[in-house]
Amino acid sequence: MTHLGRFSCLLAVLAGLLLGASYAQDSAKQDIKDAGHETKQAAKDTGRATKKTAKKTGHAVKKGTHKAAHKTEQGAQKVEDKTKPE
Repeated sequence: MTHLGRFSCLLAVLAGLLLGASYAQDSAKQDIKDAGHETKQAAKDTGRATKKTAKKTGHAVKKGTHKAAHKTEQGAQKVEDKTKPE
């Protein structure tokens, strides 16, 4: 191989390495962006699930409290009926 042929091969290899390195950097940058978008979406999904669960729990507590108050009222009426002079 001549001196000019070796030099052109070396330039081709260097050009290929430089292009490959810049492509890898773009790919890594896009991977980081994708990870950020996925994290954001996961946080939104978690927030929605938490809101739904809190709402269901709140309704259950309200129902249980109402039921307990009703039972207490009924018990108080029974005691009142038994102690009321006739």
